[in-house]
This record gives sequence, structure tokens and C-alpha cells, in this order.
Amino acid sequence: MNDRAVKIPYTLAIIGGAILWQVTAAISNKNEAWDDPFYWSATYPLAILLAGWLGYRFPEKPWRWGYAIMFGQAGMLLLSGSGFGLLPLGMILFGLLALPAAAFAQVTAKIHGYVQKR
Repeated sequence: MNDRAVKIPYTLAIIGGAILWQVTAAISNKNEAWDDPFYWSATYPLAILLAGWLGYRFPEKPWRWGYAIMFGQAGMLLLSGSGFGLLPLGMILFGLLALPAAAFAQVTAKIHGYVQKR
């Protein structure tokens, strides 16, 4: 992938993750979106779907899209003014939350490869 081709999916992933986080925080009226059940029932599954879509569209090293989405969410958490006391734990949690998204992106990238061979 050339430089421009990598910037597009990274931008989509980071901004997509940030938007998902911010919309959930605004709807729930909480500083931390994951404090609301809506995050776990809708936002997080949408983040995984976004990673899958990015994995399908940009199949080279697709695992990174799940991490970029969670990086966007972590950025919004930091900008929301939450205290830094639990920041290390939060970063670990974002890393763990990225695993299913990264795995789904891998699966959809493989599907993309299969579809291209047919």
C-alpha cells in the first residue's frame, strides 16, 4: 500500500472510533461512554463492524484497523477531561477491546481475498 492508501483507512478508523465514542457519551450524558450499557450493546459492536468493513476494503495488515478504532476512542476519553488516575487500566482495556475488532478485520480480509480469487 502506498502512503496515501494507508492514510485513508487510518483516518476512517480513528475518526470513526472517536465519533462512536463521542456520540455514545453525548447520548448517555456521561464523560466515559463505556459507563453506559449502550456502549456495550451498540457502540462496541459497531466498532467491531467498522473494523470488519475496513479489513474487507483495506485487506493489507487488517488487524491494525481494530487497534486504530480503539485508539480513536482512547483519544476521546483523554479529551473528555476524565482523570488520569485510571489511565493505565483504561489503555489496557482498550487494548483488550481491540482484539475482537482486529480478529474480525482479519476474517473479513480473508473473505475479501477469497472473493477476489473467484
